[in-house]
Amino acid sequence: WIFVCLHSTRLGPAGGGTRMKVYGTPAEALEDAMRLSAAMTRKLAVAGLPFGGGKAVIAVPEIPSGEQRRALFLRYADLVASLGGTFRTSSDMNTGEADMDVIGERTEHVFGRSVQAGGSGSPAPPTALGVYHGIRASLLHVFGSDDLEGRIVVVQGAGGVGSPLADHLTNAGASVMVADLEPKRAHAVAARVGGSTLTLDQLFETDCDVYAPCAVGGILSLETVPRLRCRIVAGSANNQLAEPEAADLLHERGILYAPDYVINAGGAISIVGFEQLGWSSAEVDAALAGI
Repeated sequence: WIFVCLHSTRLGPAGGGTRMKVYGTPAEALEDAMRLSAAMTRKLAVAGLPFGGGKAVIAVPEIPSGEQRRALFLRYADLVASLGGTFRTSSDMNTGEADMDVIGERTEHVFGRSVQAGGSGSPAPPTALGVYHGIRASLLHVFGSDDLEGRIVVVQGAGGVGSPLADHLTNAGASVMVADLEPKRAHAVAARVGGSTLTLDQLFETDCDVYAPCAVGGILSLETVPRLRCRIVAGSANNQLAEPEAADLLHERGILYAPDYVINAGGAISIVGFEQLGWSSAEVDAALAGI
């Protein structure tokens, strides 16, 4: 099943990534795409980019590879092309530069292709840098200083964003603890940055200054928020709130929440800045710091 959801075109074409994931039912995939597209409207508007919000979800029985994957993305690219520029896409969960290159064989309405194919590469590193800036801003708001020296940060997710985020945090003096669905990935990142690892069961009961969810969404719920032992939630995962009431509960507990659609906008800012607006590296860096 392939779902392309266009939430808004008020500020420009609907922009959003292409997520590939195994879902229990097609309805769950559609619901995910609809929620993600609405978040993209907010993200792109707050970032001041000339786009509305959209999102694509490819629901698969298992993550494909090889020729099967290529055929699927060519089929999807034809769908994107048929929309005539109303939707512009890039990579997301379980998709990357190579997939964007395949899409680019059939349509020009794709961001984040490899540098060799004329794109600006993966949006993950600038997303991580934007989250880093957002964490510093959150620390300044809560503690009166954005200094990371001696701060403890729990990073959930050791993938494309969580891994470089751990580097930024460690280089600034923070102590980093890493958790991931795949313990090997968590151990690899923790070893590289001189940090430690946590199991997923320990995430919410661990004392820290900042909890940075950089994996799946829906992690902040009426069940999990009461267990948090942090002062700040600031991470890259999309749709972190499982229900709106979780935000009220965070507020009641005195936990500052950096809205996901603001703090994780670095990837969108970077690829649109480089590939459409003609920004220099300095201009992109300044926009990322603006988060």
